[in-house]
Amino acid sequence: MDLALRDEAVELLRDLVRVDSSNPPGRETPVAMVVKQYLEANGLEVELVARDPERANLITRLPGTGDGPSLALMGHTDVVPADAEDWTHPPFGAHLDDGGYIWGRGTCDMKNELATRCVTIAHLARTGFQPRGDLLLISQADEEDGMEEVGMPWLLKERPDLKCDYAIDEGGGIRLELADGRVVYTLQVGEKATLPATITALGEAGHASVPTLGRNAVPLLATLIQRLAAHRTRKRLVPAIREMIASLGIDPDQDLDVVAAQVSALHPMFEAEIDALLGITIAPTLLTGSSARNVLPGRASVGVDCRILPGDTEADLERELREALGTDIPYEFVYDQQINGGTESALGTPLHEAISAALEAHDPGAIIVPSLSTGFTDAAYIRQAFGTIAYGFWPLTYTPIDLYEGGMHNKDERIHRDDLGIATELQIDIVRRLLG
Repeated sequence: MDLALRDEAVELLRDLVRVDSSNPPGRETPVAMVVKQYLEANGLEVELVARDPERANLITRLPGTGDGPSLALMGHTDVVPADAEDWTHPPFGAHLDDGGYIWGRGTCDMKNELATRCVTIAHLARTGFQPRGDLLLISQADEEDGMEEVGMPWLLKERPDLKCDYAIDEGGGIRLELADGRVVYTLQVGEKATLPATITALGEAGHASVPTLGRNAVPLLATLIQRLAAHRTRKRLVPAIREMIASLGIDPDQDLDVVAAQVSALHPMFEAEIDALLGITIAPTLLTGSSARNVLPGRASVGVDCRILPGDTEADLERELREALGTDIPYEFVYDQQINGGTESALGTPLHEAISAALEAHDPGAIIVPSLSTGFTDAAYIRQAFGTIAYGFWPLTYTPIDLYEGGMHNKDERIHRDDLGIATELQIDIVRRLLG
């Protein structure tokens, strides 16, 4: 490992973590300024683009000769809020412990990735690398909340010159040692779509001092929630997951319950995610009942986080919801927004080949396994805007997977510094293979 590159990425990450960019409210501009100062010190021209001055996006470009593809390295600057009382070390203190772990909000999601991508383009710039196509770094605001139209969707509309052939964003790259001894790295090629809904139980209002006088909607809603939580949706294969299953050496044309069991047996991470990758998920999360304690409400609602597979429609989700809810309790439901996301990028591309070759040189014999994100990333927007082939890939080798995923959006988020070293070196290698 190039310790100088590793330590450069570590120090930049710590500088980024020390800036509280919790979203809401965001205020990502100070983080963008840290990135700007670092990149300018390495000879790059940097542009801040903002709809809201407090929430700037950042763009830098290493111009290409024009005879090759273009590549964007992406990384959002906002983080989810953190309650310092729950943390072993302050969430914005960027503590580096004796074991080599950097603690703080954003060390796993995703200031770690942003730091290594900054060092990647800075190293290439200062060492005189001349790409065949443009190499961009896009550091965007408002990924975690996405409600203010100041981040990636707005930026891509404002700046069509950001159109690129390929992009690397968050997700994927996790190194897994399977139960049969094989080593795989995940490659995120797409994501499920969000389609949230609100379910409202319909009862009859009354005075709470005589509960039998009305038909309290809250117990009715409780029954509906239990049904939603117990419902198991239909399974189906989308191309990315079919390829994932086949690359693991499992026949994807078997009964999908059998497939799920075989995949689950290979690694706990697959066990946790495979059902969500094979179908629609329905998770009751937000509750609304009476506006007064002494009133039996005639209506009570639950907000439901629903994630659908690429290609699924509103009708597909409605069918699952109605099957789950039954017909004996009156209810109504509405979708809270339109389908968002649900994009996939093809495999077998030059970027896929570059990642595979770089990984083979780093970890011979390891297998790349494509997958979908069960959550949402800004890669969806650049696919939709420009038809960009976008993958999520950031190699994770030293931080245990349970520690890494357990820290995201949780207390005591932390990353091992050696992961930053490996990630920086691999990203440099990938860029050289694709654009060199």
